Amino acid sequence: MHTTTITHTKGALWRIARGLALFTVLYNIGEGLISLYFGVSDAALTLAGFGADSFIEVISGLGILAMIVRLQRHKGRDRGRFEQLALRTTGVCFYALVILLMVGAALSLWQGRQPETTTAGVVISLISIGIMRGLAAWKIRTGKRLQSAPIIADGQCTMVCVYMSVVLLVSSLLYVWFRIPYIDAAGMLGLAWFSLKEGQESFEKANGAECCDRCH
Repeated sequence: MHTTTITHTKGALWRIARGLALFTVLYNIGEGLISLYFGVSDAALTLAGFGADSFIEVISGLGILAMIVRLQRHKGRDRGRFEQLALRTTGVCFYALVILLMVGAALSLWQGRQPETTTAGVVISLISIGIMRGLAAWKIRTGKRLQSAPIIADGQCTMVCVYMSVVLLVSSLLYVWFRIPYIDAAGMLGLAWFSLKEGQESFEKANGAECCDRCH
């Protein structure tokens, strides 16, 4: 009876983990579309870069979702080549984003571009901080109860999204309040730094998954 209860509880936790991953994918699609729209229309490059990052998070989220399904079916074993490919693809996308953000920041500085307004950046970043903090905490708590390192790592990755939202918020507020020149370019460089860290972590996880796969 006790074993049946534990199995039922773990089954419920796996469903929660899968639901959190699915929500992450859907939320980032919406956030990416809205951020890109206002980033382009308001010439707010940091917001546009934030939107591009959201779509990379979608790719990462899909890989995590597939991984959770596999872990649920195989009880933590046989993470497989798909996970490695998904993580490496995500890493390459983050590195590509770093290059785009740095080029965009350089062009912004060279041409002296300034956003028309960063109000949308303030609103989007505040919403993102609230939702992502709660989502990260829920993922980490669920991962600990399942004793699943990949799900805990995914929660920690979601916290990086919070930090990126803070960069967007700070750069947007500084421009709204003080009209500081080139703050948009500085915000893009901040996003580039976090994107670089996420890209490195993706490749590290992929190498870890490869080692685990060889062990099995």
